[in-house]
Amino acid sequence: MQLHRRRHSEFDEARLYEYPSHLREAIEGMPCAPGVYIFHGAEGDLPLYIGKSVNLRSRLLAHLRNPDEARLLRQTLRISHVRTAGEIGALLLEARLIKQQHPLLNQKLRRNRQLCSLRVQEGGLPEVVYSKDLNFATAPDLYGLYASRHAALESLRQVADDQRLCYAALGLEKLPKGRACFRAMLHQCAGVCRGDEDPDVHRQRLFIGLEGLRVACWPYPGAIGLVERDGDGQQIHVIHHWHYLGSVRDADEARLLDKVAPGFDADGYKILCKPILSGRAEVILL
Repeated sequence: MQLHRRRHSEFDEARLYEYPSHLREAIEGMPCAPGVYIFHGAEGDLPLYIGKSVNLRSRLLAHLRNPDEARLLRQTLRISHVRTAGEIGALLLEARLIKQQHPLLNQKLRRNRQLCSLRVQEGGLPEVVYSKDLNFATAPDLYGLYASRHAALESLRQVADDQRLCYAALGLEKLPKGRACFRAMLHQCAGVCRGDEDPDVHRQRLFIGLEGLRVACWPYPGAIGLVERDGDGQQIHVIHHWHYLGSVRDADEARLLDKVAPGFDADGYKILCKPILSGRAEVILL
């Protein structure tokens, strides 16, 4: 009987939820177009939440129809937005604003991370390298982008498991000289540690396992403009070394933004890598 009352109470709470009328009024003129939206709380405070969509009006209406977001909506005093010409511009602007404004409810993109990657040394032993020491946009033969050394080594262990590589040969564990690893006895390692496999073959399988994690070097001699069109208008997103420098309306303005980027940006890389390397994006050299 007590369980029935609890369920009935939750049902009543959801059924009686009232959408904030001042927010519904705020999106009456919201465009059905790509862009970034911002939920603002008390004046002078940090933004509550920053999001993006290819259809701003539809996305914001979805927020207002969701009782699970009642707390966010109760704290929101107003909603602002910035139009973009397309989805890439919305993704880039969202990532930039989250890093700049630190909204209270965006956790993933606002973290300051010490970016690291994997690189195989000349002798075949993988090592963890850091973006503070290397320019990840131009350094060749890097594998994976990670927020910590621990995450990089966990990824290396996964490659080892998939390829039946030896943890000891990869520097992931220490073995007494001349002794095989425990995983070799379980047939989870192909046995390079006990002479069953040639070290060169082991190294080749390591590179096969890492290849899907390869970080692409910046493929241009300098900055580019990535063009997105919206009807008769356009935006040119200026990119250098995978780093987003800003968006403008014409090539002359874009050239004014052409400068050396402050450092490799993992979020920009993830957004831009596929459209640029696939050739789908319209690109102009600056």
